[in-house]
Formats: sequence, structure tokens, C-alpha cells
Amino acid sequence: MPTPSDAASGSDTAPTLHSHLAERRHLLNLGYRMLGSVQEAEDVVQETYARWYALSEEGREAIAAPEAWLTRVASRICLDHLASARMRRERYTGEWLPEPVRHSATWSSTDAAHAGDPADRITLDESVSMGMLVVLETITPAERVAFVLHDVFGVPSAEIAETVDRTPAACRQLASSARRRLARERTGSSTTPEHRRVVSAFREACETGDLGALVDLLDPGVKSRSDGGGKVRAALRPVLGQDKVARLVLGLLRQEPEVELVEDDVNGAPGLSVRIAGTTVAVLSMGVRDGLIADLWLVVNPDKLRAWTRYGTE
Repeated sequence: MPTPSDAASGSDTAPTLHSHLAERRHLLNLGYRMLGSVQEAEDVVQETYARWYALSEEGREAIAAPEAWLTRVASRICLDHLASARMRRERYTGEWLPEPVRHSATWSSTDAAHAGDPADRITLDESVSMGMLVVLETITPAERVAFVLHDVFGVPSAEIAETVDRTPAACRQLASSARRRLARERTGSSTTPEHRRVVSAFREACETGDLGALVDLLDPGVKSRSDGGGKVRAALRPVLGQDKVARLVLGLLRQEPEVELVEDDVNGAPGLSVRIAGTTVAVLSMGVRDGLIADLWLVVNPDKLRAWTRYGTE
């Protein structure tokens, strides 16, 4: 079966496996940042290719830039998904958090088509962080699409305009509005070594049950959010404050005496996977600011942990 690379080259020769995977990975990266869900991103990729292959051979050959076409179509599908997702999440049980991912090569900026573009303001590595994805949930679908396309993937405003059915000037304004919101609300300004040190200290305090040490690692305004999706028990509303958050965490751990806390890479930053008998039952991500934990995001919804269920090397 032909792929978009065939149309780009105008050749009957099959594309390399690398080029095919690179195109698919680009769309998957795009979809995940748009939607915060690996499964939904994969659905977007499948639908995008379905629309490509639904074109006649002449129609595909007439497309001068297949990757740009695929990006535009995938972005439009994401825009539709975001509109319906907002309604679904209003009916969601408790807090909705993005699906956590391991930071393997799938999500790395090293393969980004526009990684070296000086127009980029946000790297792929930074844009996959849990803190940014959480804030992206608070902006409008059009703002999110415009921001991700422009600031993360370096797509020109004129091309974005075709996707969101706005003028280029309006698209620049959408991206700018999203940028201001992110600047106000994003958590996390620590370096990776500092972040890792805080995560290690948090793990040790949890394992020893040291409430005082745990409180000392938390920002006075710390906020903890848990996503159980109605499938498992989880706090339905955010928990605020050092003492309440620390007691919540230690209380949860006391319920599972065989629990194992493992330092892991979560969305490109140091975090923790919580395992029982080798199975991951929760993933914990943290926003660290000035050496203290300002945000805790705990995902326990089993539907969002399928890629984590059995750990091992990647």
C-alpha cells in the first residue's frame, strides 16, 4: 500500500521504514499534545491516514506537500475531538488529568520535523510536560490548536488559518492568548537535577512515613489532583495545603503495605511509578518550583496506565 512519502517523491518506489515511521510519529506527537491522550492521538492518526487513502491516486499526487496536508487534516480532527472532549470531561468522575507517558524516543524532540526552527518557542520535550498539558486543558480548542501548531511545531500562521478557519492575524492572537495563560499558570521552574533531588527526597519521606520531612518538601500552596476516572477510588476534588496533601499521600500508601515507589521518567521529567507485585497502579508527576513541590498529579485510572502495567526496559 502506498504512503504519503510516495506522493512527495512522485516515485513508485516504496518509502523507507524510517520515513514512514517518522511521519506517523510526527502526527502522534501532534495528537498527544493536542488531546492529552495517547489513545485519542492514535485514533486521530488512523483517521488522518484513512482520509489520505480515501483520496484518488490523482488526488494524492496533486498534493505538493503531503506532510503539511497530513498535519492540517490531523489538526482539524483534533479540533473536533477537543470540542466533544470538553463535554465528555464535564461528565467525568472527579478530576480529569492527561494520560502520563514514558519519555521514550516516541516523544523526544530529536525527531521533530521543526526541532531546529528558530520560530519555535517551546520544545517538544517541554510541551509534553504534565504541567503544560494540564494548563492546555483550560484554554479554548482553537487556542490550543493554534498554540501547539505555532509554538511547538513551528507551523506558519497562514497554514494554521486554514485549519481553524480564522485569519492569520486571528491565529497569531489565539497563540498569543494561550501563551499568556501558560505563562501565568504553569508550574515548574526547577532544573532537572533539582527536580530529581526533590522527587528522591519525596520518595524517601513516603517510604519512611516521615510526615515532617514530607511537609517540608511541599510548597505552602501545594495542590494535589487525582484522576481515578470513576474506576478506582480517588479524591474527587483538588486537595490543598502542605499538611492535607502530605497526610493524603501517606494515608494512601498505608492502605497498600506491599507498594513500591520507583523513580521513573514521567512526561519528560522525574516522577514516580507506584507498583504492586510488579504492576503499575499509579503514576505520580510533580511540578517543582524553587525547590518545593507546588503541584502533584496522581493518575490511578487504569485506562490511562495500560502502557505502564508491566514495567521493564524500553
